[in-house]
Amino acid sequence: MTTTITSGLDDAHPSPAVAAELSSADAAAQHVGGNCLRDGSVGRVGLEIEAHCFDLADPMRRPDWDHLTATIAGLPPLPGASRVTVEPGGAVELSGPPLPGPLAAINAMATDHVVLRAAFAHAGLGLALLGADPLRPPQRVNPGARYRAMEAFFEASDTGVAGAAMMTSTASVQVNLDAGPRDGWADRVRLAHALGPTMIAIAANSPLLSGRFSGWQSARQRVWGQLDSARCGPVLGESGDDPASDWARYALRAPVMLVNHPGADAEPVTEWVPFADWADGRVSLGGRRPTEADLDYHLTTLFPPVRPRQWLEIRYLDSVPDAVWPAVAFTITTLLDDPAAAAIAAEATEPVATAWDRAAQIGLGDRHLRSAAQRCVRTAADRAPAELEESMRQLVRSVEMGRCPADDFSDRVVDYGIASAVTQLARGAM
Repeated sequence: MTTTITSGLDDAHPSPAVAAELSSADAAAQHVGGNCLRDGSVGRVGLEIEAHCFDLADPMRRPDWDHLTATIAGLPPLPGASRVTVEPGGAVELSGPPLPGPLAAINAMATDHVVLRAAFAHAGLGLALLGADPLRPPQRVNPGARYRAMEAFFEASDTGVAGAAMMTSTASVQVNLDAGPRDGWADRVRLAHALGPTMIAIAANSPLLSGRFSGWQSARQRVWGQLDSARCGPVLGESGDDPASDWARYALRAPVMLVNHPGADAEPVTEWVPFADWADGRVSLGGRRPTEADLDYHLTTLFPPVRPRQWLEIRYLDSVPDAVWPAVAFTITTLLDDPAAAAIAAEATEPVATAWDRAAQIGLGDRHLRSAAQRCVRTAADRAPAELEESMRQLVRSVEMGRCPADDFSDRVVDYGIASAVTQLARGAM
């Protein structure tokens, strides 16, 4: 089998020529709001895990595009049917299909990750599950036109440094869950946001960035927070009673990043143009009005911590080690999908529901976040299947001690130095 190699960062490239032209911002809002969540039951889980890729002989060197793509092309069949993508900085992502329940999704992802790690090791490459690259400066190796245009947009919007770090130096665990029944959307989306700071504190795993300690437990979250909030801030409106309208409002206020042209590379937009202005005809981009495909593409350039894409994308977790990512994925899935656990989580996280920066900076060092985290992981542990007992035990123990994966990695760096610590992880050290 030859594995398809695609780009990361929401690889979606609809052609503007195949969709109807939008008549107004109101028409655009109806298109966004009417398609953002799918009414139905809960239960399916999709996982995506990103890992920084290192040359095991020279961890300062980023493996080049040809080496990466040749290694991926030579992969054996992945038993869990994950898709392999390459992020702009060469991080490698496994995207699993939606499966019934967290255990099936975790088992499939774990199996595929073992196959991926073995194939990369054979090619002299290692995969490190960290929220941010602790060693190398930002550098793009993926030649995709989308990423060249993104770089130009970030530079023009005075967020070039943060944009480069976001694209090439951060990695996450993403959990995708069904939107659930329509009459429960508001509570479900509110809880997905309220859990954010607590889960960031639990999963923080990026204390270093570009060769130095950042002063943040989650430098990844810090980097995302430095980008414009119109594109990367939370979607939730003041009341959160209508998540579809909140998402439509967010999408239309967000500035257009790129314009696609049939048969040509994406064109960066170097001025601040809310999509609503383009849709209403106040501004012309690419010499034309936008189409529905332009709007759908625009949505792939928005990166809020919780994003509706018919399902819910939970995007705020650092990439964490093999020993605990199954427990982290199970915890957040259980706290959202199990009604009794969701009620406990809503109460536990209410005092810290908006503490995004505090969670990223000091993590479980904050007593309020630690208290919420302890209650949340205990609730999940009480419902965990036997197959996840060890991973859940490790997560519960760490949270009870007020430690997150960033603390463990920091200790490793102090003991061995950054390059040795990274190489150990890239070789699969626990």
